[in-house]
Amino acid sequence: MTTPHETILVVDDEADFANGLARQLRAGFPDAEVLVATSGKAGLDLLGRSDPAVLLTDLRMPDMDGLELMAHAQTQDATPSVILLTAHGTIETAVTALKNGAYDFLTKPVRREDLYRAVTKGLERCRLLRENRQLREEMSRTGMERTLIGETPAMRRLKETIAAVAASDYTVLVRGESGTGKELVAASIHALSGRAQRPIVSVHCPAIPDQLLESELFGHVKGAFTGAERSRKGLFMSAAGGTIVLDEIGDISPGIQTKLLRVLQEHEIRPVGSSGTVKVDVRIIASTNQALEARIKSGEFREDLFYRLNVLTIHTPPLRDRADDIPLLADHFLVQTCREMQIAAKRLSPEAMACLCGREWPGNVRELQNFVRRLAVFCPGPTVEMAHLRLVDGPADCAAPVAEPTLTPYKDAKAHVVDEFTRRYVERLLERTEGNISEAARISGLERVSLQKILRRLGIGGAGRE
Repeated sequence: MTTPHETILVVDDEADFANGLARQLRAGFPDAEVLVATSGKAGLDLLGRSDPAVLLTDLRMPDMDGLELMAHAQTQDATPSVILLTAHGTIETAVTALKNGAYDFLTKPVRREDLYRAVTKGLERCRLLRENRQLREEMSRTGMERTLIGETPAMRRLKETIAAVAASDYTVLVRGESGTGKELVAASIHALSGRAQRPIVSVHCPAIPDQLLESELFGHVKGAFTGAERSRKGLFMSAAGGTIVLDEIGDISPGIQTKLLRVLQEHEIRPVGSSGTVKVDVRIIASTNQALEARIKSGEFREDLFYRLNVLTIHTPPLRDRADDIPLLADHFLVQTCREMQIAAKRLSPEAMACLCGREWPGNVRELQNFVRRLAVFCPGPTVEMAHLRLVDGPADCAAPVAEPTLTPYKDAKAHVVDEFTRRYVERLLERTEGNISEAARISGLERVSLQKILRRLGIGGAGRE
């Protein structure tokens, strides 16, 4: 399957072979435009003008070989998936090609099923790269590069939900444990919405005393109370046209709940001390880590307000439900911390990473971030080792990944920890590449043969898939 405007470029100095390959591709991918060049230089010219999604090129050509053409392709903004073709297929040639950035490798004569499989996967890869590039551009535009780190199914569902919710203008209730990133979810919704160019105003409700919260939210007129020497418009008016985020909405008093209900029903506010109301155009995003249903039963939270807030609901997953994201998060936080401290970059050793993956994080992502910050402070060298984890938090919390009831020889314990980390990494790698060994090897920087050996050693399925 292809999408509109996708191009497949075939480059081979044997004209009959190139045209025969093109006929097969046109039959198998009728929606794609298939172009043919019979020399490396002609291919280079078409490469610059056609922006192909997949480039199939002969490895050995007289004027410009396939590796040189591939090097030019890799300088383009939209890097095509390069599939090398050769009648001289050897393991050494394949390894060299893959290490230099080829997506796949086919030997002549090319079987139709192998061709279709490789091109289908190559098209999928190119689409993902283009989507990722567009997403990075959008994230850069909206200042979201620090948000929503993770690729687990739970995080993919969260991102999909945010994108769907952002397209509407309804009130949103973000629910989740402390430290799961509810404020980042709210910021992401605003950044992807039609209100992105307007203000986003966030207020942490429990931090403001009840007697001041009403004035803070809705404003007041001059003389409304002692000390009100001039009028103030309040946070709802400050967010006009944009979004207001009410953090920890479950902690507001019954009086404020009543006034907030009026805002949701009538889209208007009444400043403290005023006899009139003011219309407001604001999207409300509320967040809470509390069970609002229980607070409704105890009479602490209005049921009608709950249903007004609960138009669209997003649940932020706790870190225990997305443990496979811990390596990504830990690496990200370590890079971020080193940049904040203006020190040389550091990395986590496999043993240290395995320890972090095996710990429980009741404080969720926020706890992990603070722990990584401490590691950066207490690690003087370029690599965070187990000794630094014990220095920061003691040895007890890092015993879990080893899971040994008694002490074992250092070599055996270390091998166990490394195997656990390797297993997590490789399983996530294969999930991301849908079992494509060539793509997994390219992403990981491992040779395909080495990756297959790891899969066989750990007994992970997929060792034989290409």
